[in-house]
Amino acid sequence: MIAHLLVGFALMALCVVIHAAGVVWRLRTLGRLFDTHVRFWHGTWLFIRIFIWIVLLHLTEISVWAAYYSWRDAIPDPQSALYFSAVTYTTTGYGDIVLPEEWRLLGAIEALTGILMCGWSTGFYFAIVSRVSAAWARTNTSSHS
Repeated sequence: MIAHLLVGFALMALCVVIHAAGVVWRLRTLGRLFDTHVRFWHGTWLFIRIFIWIVLLHLTEISVWAAYYSWRDAIPDPQSALYFSAVTYTTTGYGDIVLPEEWRLLGAIEALTGILMCGWSTGFYFAIVSRVSAAWARTNTSSHS
């Protein structure tokens, strides 16, 4: 049990590294956007791109967990491991595929990781929407003055 707990924390830490790297990279690419006027369709396309980026980060993190389950034969095949990981990470939890009893703590840690990572993504997305809204407000205020 302790070994699974330590592995769970290591996988959680790896997810944090992936997420942090992805968020920091995206922030660096967005920095110059807020110095310009943001038009409606440009902002909409930006939101779509950020949303896709966030989903790709989560899919990468889900794949890390799935690769571990598959590597350790906790789930019989990679496709099932990926499906199980996605359902667990998102806390959907259909229950049609379950981990063997000795691995179940690891599944719970994955679910907790998914909740925290999704919360982080929501906060990041909200921060970007707020910045774009503020840029729109500055643009509209200066064009009416």
